Amino acid sequence: MARSLGRLLKGFRSLISPPAMRTQLSYPTACVSVRTMVALPSLFSSKPRDFSLPNSSWGSEMMRLYEHYNSQCEVETEGGETQRGPWQRLPSYNRSLKYATGGVYLKEQRCVCIFQAGHLLEGPPGHVHGGAIATMIDTVTGTHATILSGPVMTANLNVNYRSPIPLGSTVLIESTLDTQEGRKIFISCKVTSNNGSKLHTEATALFLSINVSHLLGGG
Repeated sequence: MARSLGRLLKGFRSLISPPAMRTQLSYPTACVSVRTMVALPSLFSSKPRDFSLPNSSWGSEMMRLYEHYNSQCEVETEGGETQRGPWQRLPSYNRSLKYATGGVYLKEQRCVCIFQAGHLLEGPPGHVHGGAIATMIDTVTGTHATILSGPVMTANLNVNYRSPIPLGSTVLIESTLDTQEGRKIFISCKVTSNNGSKLHTEATALFLSINVSHLLGGG
């Protein structure tokens, strides 16, 4: 009995403290090099981890675009002072009402996500699964709608696939506000190659503003 209990406790500890939690990687940002711990989201931590910082899986195009947009989040004036630029970088939190992954940037009525698809998202051989593309579109447009109007829910999402996305490639997911009518937010979206020359997917989405208390069962 004691041995069985010991094995159960050991197994539980391995679940909440996997080896990955003790691995260190260097995560450089546009302004400072930060050394941090790679850890799975803790059940007991109130501080979410930003999942959109550079890591070893990012390719050269992903890093180039990240640095390009980051450089436009802060600009230097003629007097040498730093001020906010035309774009705003949004963090990626693995929480409810989460932001999108991959590095998301906001500029007035536009929102851009840099997305690099890994092998786990394979659908057709060598290409990204259509469901994964739709999920990313829903996440990016939903993030945009949330920034504009507070908590929202997807009411409608129409996706047109134009050209398959090769695995490992880096694409841009660009969301644009079309109009707002009361609780309704209409957004269009397109997924293009990293230089914008090739259209992979386009979509339209309708979101409805909601009261968070409804989600929590508060009426």
